[in-house]
Amino acid sequence: MPQPPTCGDDNMTAANEVVFLLDIDNTLLDNDRIIADLGGHLTHEFGEESRDRYWEIFEALRSELGYADYLGALQRYRTGAMNDPRLLLMSAFLVDYPFADRLYPGALDVIAYLGRWGQTVILSDGDVVFQPRKAQRSGLWDAVEGRVLIYLHKEQMLDDVEQRYPARHYVMVDDKLRILAAMKRIWGDRLTTIFPRQGHYALDPENIAAYPPADITIEHIGDLIDYDFSTLLGIAKADFT
Repeated sequence: MPQPPTCGDDNMTAANEVVFLLDIDNTLLDNDRIIADLGGHLTHEFGEESRDRYWEIFEALRSELGYADYLGALQRYRTGAMNDPRLLLMSAFLVDYPFADRLYPGALDVIAYLGRWGQTVILSDGDVVFQPRKAQRSGLWDAVEGRVLIYLHKEQMLDDVEQRYPARHYVMVDDKLRILAAMKRIWGDRLTTIFPRQGHYALDPENIAAYPPADITIEHIGDLIDYDFSTLLGIAKADFT
């Protein structure tokens, strides 16, 4: 395993030299499996027709808001099924879901490893209830020591990210090339993009063809445990000078 610089090394980074920004869904956490489990639960409790109706509402709400809102979709779903007491338990399924069981292999080890090279920050999109809950119950919140940013559209909030976690160089790890390309347009050479080919977005040929490739492509998030980031320290110094 590549070794980060030690405290006595002349190349030891300052706290703000490199910041690693990490997405949650299908980057650190297998969100596709969570969705499959939710669909199975909806089918079991309410039937296929109700399951399909929920997903229709979910997709309509995502188009409206620009991000996934599972609890918001459930609230809208409720307006058409006010007399079904089982809906009261549906939110519990979402809020109490064992998210830690859906972490990709090596995800927490990778966060710990990256933290030896620079500061680690969760940077995600989502609502203000379910997405933070997902980060907390999965263990990701503690893994980055509470450095969690959740926006409606994170690629539009880079000024705020930079203000909260200033750095000479940033690294963004995300399964969506669209997000990586948008951030690259803003930060340019100050950003290194890493694309883990995990989840349905990352494996969709149309998505891959629509955007430029990332600086680094990996097959699994756990692959980063073997990556030597020493070159980034030089990049950060060059950016600063």
